[in-house]
Amino acid sequence: MEDEQGKSKILKNRYIPTAEFYSQIIDSLQDYSIFTLDKDFNINSWSSGAVKIFGYETEEVIGQSFDIIFTEDDLKSGIPKGEIETALKEGRATDNRWHIAKDRSLFYAYGLVFPLTGIDGELLGYVKILRDLTERKQSEDAIKKYVRELEELNTHKESVLAILSHDLRTPLSAMIGTTKYLKDHFQTMKPEAVQEMLDLLYKSSTDELSMLDYLVEWARIKYASDVFSPSILQLREYIDKVFQTLNESAAIKTINLHHEVSADTLVFADGKMLISILQNIVANAIKHSEKGGTITVSAKFTNNKIIVQVKDSGVGMSKEIMEKLFTPQMKTLIEARKINKGAGIGLLLVKGFLEKNDGEIWVESIEGQGSTFYFTLPTEKPLYKIGTADEIMFDESA
Repeated sequence: MEDEQGKSKILKNRYIPTAEFYSQIIDSLQDYSIFTLDKDFNINSWSSGAVKIFGYETEEVIGQSFDIIFTEDDLKSGIPKGEIETALKEGRATDNRWHIAKDRSLFYAYGLVFPLTGIDGELLGYVKILRDLTERKQSEDAIKKYVRELEELNTHKESVLAILSHDLRTPLSAMIGTTKYLKDHFQTMKPEAVQEMLDLLYKSSTDELSMLDYLVEWARIKYASDVFSPSILQLREYIDKVFQTLNESAAIKTINLHHEVSADTLVFADGKMLISILQNIVANAIKHSEKGGTITVSAKFTNNKIIVQVKDSGVGMSKEIMEKLFTPQMKTLIEARKINKGAGIGLLLVKGFLEKNDGEIWVESIEGQGSTFYFTLPTEKPLYKIGTADEIMFDESA
């Protein structure tokens, strides 16, 4: 009897955790977003950590669909539904992916979702736990990019030497041969023959000077990082400057230069590099457009960056040329110059400047129907310099 009374006294004094106690523990985990879904995948609880990470107050998300945290690409790919199906099948589903906050900014997170069951095993809903790993993702991406840039630097030096020894040296040898012929035979040559050779020498020398200027700029991207000075810029202002510079070239071919960029479109970039990027792409479009054509520049905002589009109604390019267009290989440059297709080293300069500004470039084209160049630039100063490194997967112990 005394033993039973003793047990009863112990049980009476033992603290039994309440639902409120567990709620306080969950809310204390500020580095984790923890929330639950009902069976229709609507949010029905939202921790303070979720408020901190996503930016939504509790009353803003209760009753909202699970889809609210996923990017448009993931929604199109059926990621939310896939997570639930995996959780039901295997008891849990984990992933590492980019999620979207209230202010439309992206953050990288490790995620876990599992079914929530009742005492009798009936399905009540689901629990979703997220840990924000954006800083870790960005740091590892930056390290990967740095290692890759060191590897590319060696390739870059080899490419520069190859261009100097082949694409510049060979034409210079021809020019020396031509001037020697003029020197030895000038007194006996007809005036029109002399004029023809002088015209050829002038064109060849200006072409090589232009090529050398591009090469110097290209090298500067890799070796002179101290001149890089990015800031918030009004994109339309720079497009207008480039159009003014190239108006005469466009007018000769009666090409209409047109843009559809609003005054409030801002980018974070180096001003001199931005001018060079736009001027190279638009000049290239003029060069390869037919008379009476149109070149249109437009821009749109997506995922914290601006995508600029330069569309022409020119001759277009084959798939083979497009695949080699941004490849810094000496052979590619020589072939591009010989057949007068592609932009040669000018586009390599553009690619280098864009990479320096945390941007990228690509092209879509159909032979005979014109080309469209796309490039991206950030809208604000990045916290880290992130490249297009392969996706990093974090383990669950992260």
